[in-house]
Amino acid sequence: MMMMMSRGGTNRVANAALLAAKGVSGEVGGVRAVYGGGVRSESTLALSEKENNHHVGEKKVDLSSAGGNKEDNGIVSYWGIQPSKITKQDGTEWKWNCFRPWETYKADVSIDLEKHHAPVTFLDKMAFWTVKALRYPTDMFFQRRYGCRAMMLETVAAVPGMVGGMLLHCKSLRRFEHSGGWIKALLEEAENERMHLMTFMEVAKPKWYERALVITVQGVFFNAYFLGYLLSPKFAHRMVGYLEEEAIHSYTEFLKELDKGNIENVPAPAIAIDYWQLPPDSTLRDVVMVVRADEAHHRDVNHFASDIHYQGRELREAAAPIGYH
Repeated sequence: MMMMMSRGGTNRVANAALLAAKGVSGEVGGVRAVYGGGVRSESTLALSEKENNHHVGEKKVDLSSAGGNKEDNGIVSYWGIQPSKITKQDGTEWKWNCFRPWETYKADVSIDLEKHHAPVTFLDKMAFWTVKALRYPTDMFFQRRYGCRAMMLETVAAVPGMVGGMLLHCKSLRRFEHSGGWIKALLEEAENERMHLMTFMEVAKPKWYERALVITVQGVFFNAYFLGYLLSPKFAHRMVGYLEEEAIHSYTEFLKELDKGNIENVPAPAIAIDYWQLPPDSTLRDVVMVVRADEAHHRDVNHFASDIHYQGRELREAAAPIGYH
């Protein structure tokens, strides 16, 4: 009996030491450790489920009595995960959770905007005229409201990269092979398009019927593109290449309206200044310039991906243009 007690006490001390080494909180056999992400009253290793729930309830009461709502208090966790505190180069606090300073960049606005892939094959022509057909209802709905147009179209533009990256991810798992970096490149494109949306949401607020339209169009487009990519990746990437060419045209028209004074050239949103490393006094026109440059890079990436398939090769055989901005 004494040996069993001694062994049990040794195990409790060892467990407490392990928790403390990991920066995790717990109370085992009277030994106290501190969680990295908050303070927990007791450890589940030492308490019954009923007692554990009792302490969780006490914690909730303490939070509410401490002030307030969730905006006044940080997220409490005993899992050892602390929100990272990041600062800019000037020492001010980084306020964006959706991206980090090392994900920002300066857009290459000198990229050739006039490049165009002339459709030759049947699939190319089908992709080209599919995009052209989609443009007409878009022009009729938005007309010259380019702020709303940009915001709404970015909800669709972020879909192809995510779908392509997801399907390549599954293919890589099934075949036990690398992707050549294309999974990351396509997801990077999707994230970049999503950041366009986050930016234009600061400029134009969607109305209720526009939100309803997004749900409908995104649902249809996601499934259609998913099926199209399964059937023919070369067609899918070619179509996105042509979509990006149309996006370049739309943003060029946006710039013309800004230059004419038909659209107010308001100060650039703070999120755009940080994401594209723009000067503090940048305006909406500067934002449209860098977004248009992004679309030109996406045009190149997708036409390049389609060309690889047309040559009878797989994407993994060519290094993906990761970080191509």
